Amino acid sequence: MIKIQKIEKEQLERIKGGAAISVWTGIAIAAIVVFLSGVIEGITNPEKCNS
Repeated sequence: MIKIQKIEKEQLERIKGGAAISVWTGIAIAAIVVFLSGVIEGITNPEKCNS
């Protein structure tokens, strides 16, 4: 049986749902992916520095 409970507006505003990953976590993950792709490209396609 499903119970439905009426909640106050303050309780409703405190509910966090849906997005488990914050914006900063997404930015950090993207930065790590970009860094690792650069490292892999450097290993697979090494070039000398132009001097």
